[in-house]
Amino acid sequence: MINKRDFLKWGFITGGAALISGGVQGIRSASSQTPPACPPDIPAVSPPTTPFVHALPMPPVLQPVPPAQLDPSPVPGNHQRYSEYPPIHYYEIRVREALHSFHPDLPLTKIWGYNGIFPGPTITGRYGAPFLIRIHNELPPDHVGFGIPQIITHMHNFHTAWESDGNPNIGFVNFGEFRDHHYCGKYAGDDEREALGTLWYHDHRKDFTAPNAYRGLAGFVLFFDHKDTGNEQDPNPQALKLPSGQYDVPLVFADKTFDAAGQLVFDQFSFDGFLGDKITVNGAIQPFLKVARRKYRFRLLDGGPSRFYEFFLSDGKSFELIATDGNLLPGPITVESARVAVAQRRDIVIDFSQYQIGDRVFLENRLEQVDGRGPTGTILQHGTQVLRFDVDLEAADSPPLPLSMRSLPPINITASTPRRTFTFERTQGAWAINGQFYNPDAPVATIPQGVPEVWTLRNAGGGWSHPIHIHFEEFQILLRNGQTPEPEEIGRHDVVELGPNDEVQIYIQFRDFTGRYVMHCHNTVHEDHAMMVRFDIVP
Repeated sequence: MINKRDFLKWGFITGGAALISGGVQGIRSASSQTPPACPPDIPAVSPPTTPFVHALPMPPVLQPVPPAQLDPSPVPGNHQRYSEYPPIHYYEIRVREALHSFHPDLPLTKIWGYNGIFPGPTITGRYGAPFLIRIHNELPPDHVGFGIPQIITHMHNFHTAWESDGNPNIGFVNFGEFRDHHYCGKYAGDDEREALGTLWYHDHRKDFTAPNAYRGLAGFVLFFDHKDTGNEQDPNPQALKLPSGQYDVPLVFADKTFDAAGQLVFDQFSFDGFLGDKITVNGAIQPFLKVARRKYRFRLLDGGPSRFYEFFLSDGKSFELIATDGNLLPGPITVESARVAVAQRRDIVIDFSQYQIGDRVFLENRLEQVDGRGPTGTILQHGTQVLRFDVDLEAADSPPLPLSMRSLPPINITASTPRRTFTFERTQGAWAINGQFYNPDAPVATIPQGVPEVWTLRNAGGGWSHPIHIHFEEFQILLRNGQTPEPEEIGRHDVVELGPNDEVQIYIQFRDFTGRYVMHCHNTVHEDHAMMVRFDIVP
């Protein structure tokens, strides 16, 4: 197994520019030191592209396959709960290199994709319906450039036994191999209040999550149950009747940079973070979406690697926030913007009945960010228009949004509740937690199964922001910098944004499964450069 230190040493010896691109790209350092000069043949910006000339792509829904198609058959003993939750559905995904069009003004570009597409196919499921996915690695083993053709897939943040979680240090899949991931499809703690709706899956290979996901290894997972049913006409009295079908639109945002030949580039050697100068939506640069005069549900995902977003409608109109990190809120919240850190999700509902046929409105990112440190804190008056909505037809509307959606589970804190503190900091030019770089062989905590805990997550400062992700369980924010959280943060989360010098207290409880899991910064560049810890859940 090659590690990052050896890989980078090898890269410099053999000509490190090959690792930066299918062409070449230098990225300005965000540290306080003077950045090295870029070679004169490195483009300062990507080639120009005409905005809003192509339609928003929609990834296909992954279809189940007959179990007999999986040869050899899955081995139940490889999965902790396979016998208790035998799969009802089986799926197969092949990770391939393919050509992709990010924009008509650019040539086709090599990507890595689940089934050869970016985003990967959307996986849909229902609670109470366990499933298994076989993921094959068909990437070129002789690959040259950034990234490594060795994978492990994480379904973020499904309630999954550890051997199928996509642990970044276990079970790498090489060319010609496959790995079976088994998902129980159960509520955490058997509590329907713990249901997740908007999830995603991505490559999580230790040391190479950032470049591998940047190349295209990411896709959506949409999960439903008897309340969030995926059918706005569901006669079930418990159904929330949220916008569904073609009016339920997943949107993954990911910024990219292209060389003069129109090929993806990435700085494999930056420890700070990577910002592209082209923001893609579902793999397209500045697309448009034709919408009807009715309500739409949009599932916003920040696919990284390092950019944070705050989305506004260009005309200043408000919309409804209904879910954070895949968890429906107790009720809709009217907002004028939705802030999304790397790996976070925000489900919003926009009512286009307030517009007329022929109107156009833009989704804008107004959050200023100039380097890998994170947002500057400035909300721009006019931001980057990333998606245009074209109101062009009439359609029957979905029912009004319910006032009550999904209640929060109780918080049970006593004098004996275990408490832990984790400090996220920069050291020796890289990233550490509690002063230590990631060591996959040693857990920093051994956590009793089922025991509620209070964790303090502290940013040591330096002007850096860190989106912190905890695998396996969601948490509720108790305090942010000593204050009760704002309404947008009252729900359940699996990622929390730590701005410079922030301190957040969270309530978390690890149930149902034991095993090895991780917590890390989801600025994937910081994650790859050691801002991650292992924790073990024990009986």
